[in-house]
Amino acid sequence: MNTASVNQSDCPDVKVPVPLFFTIGLVSLAENFLVVVAIIRNRNLHSPMYCFICSLAAFNTIASLTKTWENVMIVFADVGQLEKKGSSETKADDVIDSLLCMSFIGSIFSFLAIAVDRYITIFHALRYHNIMTMQRTRAILGVIWMTCGVSAVLMVKFFASKFIMICFVVFFLISLATICFLYVYMFMLARIHARRIAALWGSSMRGALTLTILFGTFVVCWAPFFLHLIIIMVCPINPYCECYRSLFQLHTVLLMCHALIDPAIYAFRSQCS
Repeated sequence: MNTASVNQSDCPDVKVPVPLFFTIGLVSLAENFLVVVAIIRNRNLHSPMYCFICSLAAFNTIASLTKTWENVMIVFADVGQLEKKGSSETKADDVIDSLLCMSFIGSIFSFLAIAVDRYITIFHALRYHNIMTMQRTRAILGVIWMTCGVSAVLMVKFFASKFIMICFVVFFLISLATICFLYVYMFMLARIHARRIAALWGSSMRGALTLTILFGTFVVCWAPFFLHLIIIMVCPINPYCECYRSLFQLHTVLLMCHALIDPAIYAFRSQCS
């Protein structure tokens, strides 16, 4: 989003080379697209958990495509082929911001769906296939994608309002707390009832651990960006806050790295399984 501001402190803005943005965007785009294709084409992976992982990879693909598209526009604007404040460019920027919002909200909902799926797998194993049917999974995914699309458009349209920015940050914090609570609760119960679920400990708990690593990566990559938003609201003109805001492009790179790292975690954890 266009959340960078004029830096009036003694801290110069940290600039990231455009080729680095391109490289991260294109590599992560290719990685996540391959994950989506692999899950769709392999019938052995047509299970609720992998459907949610496919949804997560699809949202990462959208994020990578969005940032790559934005970098292309920046390059064309720098050489004079695009107007930085033209009407068509502004509309394109709104579309980019909407897709990026959609990617973030979709990732949160996908993580939540995966966490619930893992909880049911471990603690309601005998009823799992009755609870998590593919028909129900498709309905959940439909609700997630529709909700994300509508929410993203509304957020971008009214993002100038401080209320919307606050809602965006609060949504992140509440979602973070909810998913963390669910994972901690799941691992605590698993430890208490380890003997009773010994047969499931291997596969299901490894899957839960993998998804915990994925979620931890998501938090590390997105948290600096949300701290940037909080600082904009809390101390917009404080020189110390502006020093942190001078790192905005680094926060953007870290945000993009989330989509780059996830497929590597899939591959590494699948080899350990």
